[in-house]
Amino acid sequence: MNMPYLKIGTAVLLLFTLLLPFSSHAKADMSLSVSARSAILIDGQSGRVLFGKDEHEKRRIASITKIMTAVLAIESGKMKDTVKVSKRAIQAEGSSIYLKEGQKVSLEDLTYGLMLRSGNDAAVAIAEHVGGSLEGFIFMMNQKASELGMENTNFQNPHGLDDHKHHYSSAYDMAILTKYAMEHKQYQKIAGTTFYKAKTMEGYWKNKNKLLTGLYKYSTGGKTGYTKLAKRTLVSTAAKGDAALIAVTINAPDDWKDHISMFEYAFDHYKTYELAEKGRLASLKGTFYEKKAFIKRDVDYFLNEDEKKLVEIETEMLTPQKKWKKNAETIPDVVGQMTFLLDGQVIEQVPIFYENKRNRMPQKSFQEMFKSVFQTSIGGSSWSI
Repeated sequence: MNMPYLKIGTAVLLLFTLLLPFSSHAKADMSLSVSARSAILIDGQSGRVLFGKDEHEKRRIASITKIMTAVLAIESGKMKDTVKVSKRAIQAEGSSIYLKEGQKVSLEDLTYGLMLRSGNDAAVAIAEHVGGSLEGFIFMMNQKASELGMENTNFQNPHGLDDHKHHYSSAYDMAILTKYAMEHKQYQKIAGTTFYKAKTMEGYWKNKNKLLTGLYKYSTGGKTGYTKLAKRTLVSTAAKGDAALIAVTINAPDDWKDHISMFEYAFDHYKTYELAEKGRLASLKGTFYEKKAFIKRDVDYFLNEDEKKLVEIETEMLTPQKKWKKNAETIPDVVGQMTFLLDGQVIEQVPIFYENKRNRMPQKSFQEMFKSVFQTSIGGSSWSI
């Protein structure tokens, strides 16, 4: 927008609510000790880094590679396809779902076998079917990694075996990938499945992720990994109340404990606060935009108690033009922007829309209206910024 803006002060009411995705990567300090050489914990909704230890270091990652393989299988739209297993697939070393050459298995079953049992044979079969060839699939893996901003990642196989020197990633990059993967409901379902009975082959599989199968009650999924060179690697997700978290450890002798410690610290010290509510902006009362300007979604953020007072909101609006009063059709769809800052650092920006035939004010659901009434009855803390 090339029109001048005018700034308008706002007030913030902090309330507990459901998490919604943001784009921030602001990092907070946590007093944690983990066994892993590289580790990271992020807010699964905003992507905010809550804890990091050598999280950008390039390292071998073993079978957590298969998260990318699963994502590409799901995004191919071919999950109901029948895959004919090749000789190359059954020759894959290490963990296996015991495929046979010429066997016909659905891509869906292969993906469950990939994620629950870490089948290297399944990984190759998926790669050949989705990518047209193993080499074609590896190109797709690296293309997707580039799209996601995985700057310290290079894939050279679909399973993570130590058969290539330059197959690597970082804890941070794997967290980015997992956040993206968790946006797919089918991935959530597969990664969070404890037991699965294959439909097109013999197989009743228990997930290797011990956090999910009983060790940690808030676990929602993840992927294990191990090779002699990479050592133990683990990606896991957890949810409690409104909070959703993603943890990654690489070369971690005590990875189960590492992940539980990171999750428990975050659940104990952070809560989700509503910074702005979708709908009409009350702060614009008395201006040209009164009752017509709105945001399309709630804005929430994962904060600890000390950070609440460090939140600021800046609202910038286009200076109204004379012609707008004569012809409402000339008013732009987007008339401003709300910027959210934590300790001076931008954590989110959302557009402000003007209500017209193309953009309607969001309507609250019954649940949201009930929540609003309930919150009014109990009160809340607020402050001006």
